[in-house]
Amino acid sequence: MRVALLAAAMLVGLTACTGSSGSHPTTGPATATDRTGPWRRLADAPSERTEVAAAVSGTRIVVAGGYQRDGGSLKTVEIYDTATGAWTAGPPLPLAVNHAMAAAVGGVVYVFGGYLGDGTPSAAAFRLAAGAARWESVADMPEARGAGTGAALGTSIFVAGGIGPGKDVLAATTLIYDTVTERWRSAPGPPTRREHLGGAAAGGLFYTVGGRTSAGNLATVESYDPATGAWTRRPDLPTARGGLAATGTCHGWVVAAGGEGKATFPQVELFDPATQRWRALPGMPNPRHGLAVVTVGSTLVTLPGGPQPGLFVAATTESLELDPC
Repeated sequence: MRVALLAAAMLVGLTACTGSSGSHPTTGPATATDRTGPWRRLADAPSERTEVAAAVSGTRIVVAGGYQRDGGSLKTVEIYDTATGAWTAGPPLPLAVNHAMAAAVGGVVYVFGGYLGDGTPSAAAFRLAAGAARWESVADMPEARGAGTGAALGTSIFVAGGIGPGKDVLAATTLIYDTVTERWRSAPGPPTRREHLGGAAAGGLFYTVGGRTSAGNLATVESYDPATGAWTRRPDLPTARGGLAATGTCHGWVVAAGGEGKATFPQVELFDPATQRWRALPGMPNPRHGLAVVTVGSTLVTLPGGPQPGLFVAATTESLELDPC
C-alpha cells in the first residue's frame, strides 16, 4: 500500500491553515509551509482541548467534549467541514464530559458516556441529527462508561473497554446500541480489559486497539464479530500505547494514531485484514494523545488532543491522504 502524495488540487475541500496553534486563522489554498512530508496542516479548531470524541456526518466532522487547559470538562462542540475547510460552532452537549465515546449512523452523530467533572463515569447518551439545533437524549447506556471506544457497524453502535461502572473498574462488557429500535443490549467485552484504547469498524468487525491498564501500555488488538458473538485476537499493534485513537477506512483497513507514554507517540500504523499485517504510515508531525481520528473518503484526519503527556491541550488538526478507495 502506498501513501499518495497528492497535490493540492487533489485535496479539494481540505483547506490548510497558516496560523499558529491556538489561533483562529483564515483558511486558504495550501502552500509549501502547510505540509510536513505527506501530512497537511488544516485549520486549527476554534478551541484547544484534549480527550475529545468525534464522528463523521457526511463531509462534516463533529468534535465533542473534552478537557480545556485548566482541567475543566467541556460541553463544547465544534464542526469541521471538509468541503469548505472551515470550523463552525455546533450545539453544545447537554452535559460537560471528557473521555466520551462517539460514532455516527446515517448522518446522525451519537455521543456516549465519558467522565463528569468530578471524575464519575456517565451513562448518558445523546444524538445530533444533521442540521439539528440541539442534541437529543437517547436511552442511557446499561452502565456508566468513560475512556472506552465506540464504532458503528450497520445500524448498531458498539461501545467497549474503558472504565465503568465504578471509577476504577475496567469494563467487562460490550454495550451495543440499536439505532433503529433505540435499545441497548450487552455482549461479552474484549478478552483483554483496558482503557484509553482505540476502536474501529472494518470489514464487518469491531476492533479494539491498544490501550492501557495500571500496569502500562498495551499492544493488544482484538476484534468482535457480531454474526458469531465471538472475539478474536489479532496481530499486536507494532507500538504499544494508550491514549491513542483508531478508525476504519473505506478500504477496510484499521488505522491507529497517537497516544502517550513517557512522551506522545507520532506513530500512525495501518492494519490490513486481508494480509493480517500492520505497516507504518508517515508519523504525525505534531504527536498527540487524547485526540480523535476519523476518515472522510480516503483522507485520514487527526483532531485536537494533548501535545504532551498529561493535561495539555492543542487545537491542531492535520490530514494524510491514503490511497484512493
